[in-house]
Parts: sequence; structure tokens; C-alpha cells
Amino acid sequence: MYLTSETKKEIFEKYGTAATDTGSAEGQVALFTYRIKHLTGHLKINKKDVFTQRSLVRLVGKRRKLLDYLKEKDIERYRHIIKQLGLRK
Repeated sequence: MYLTSETKKEIFEKYGTAATDTGSAEGQVALFTYRIKHLTGHLKINKKDVFTQRSLVRLVGKRRKLLDYLKEKDIERYRHIIKQLGLRK
């Protein structure tokens, strides 16, 4: 399994407010980004995997919604997480 509980804990420690705070927007965006990168690598190998393509599109949409929410509520937190994850150029 590519996403273990230790990996999740590390992601939430690094990007979230605390290791146990799994509901923070920053932690969720970081987790979605990790999953998106994994699925992208899978699709490079398995080009005809339509189910994974659909899952990837849904994850990107969820991340986009969370980023829009964060941008609306607190622009500084939004800028910080974008810079940390390297999402925008």
C-alpha cells in the first residue's frame, strides 16, 4: 500500500497544524497532492486505466475546491501552502 498511516502522519505534521489535526485544509490539500502525484505516476504506466483517470479528476476537483475555500478565508495560508507544495508557478 502506498499510503500508510505513518505517511499520513508525516504529511499532517509537515503541512497541517498538528499531526492529529486531519481536518485542516492545508493537511487535506497536501494529502490530495500526494495522492494525485501517485495516481499520475500510475497513469503514465497504465494509459488505458479509465477508472484511475476518473479518480484523478475527482481528486483534482476536491483539491481545487479546498484551495478556493482557503483562498477566500485566509489568503496568507493559501499562499503559504501553494509555495510549500509548489503548485503554482
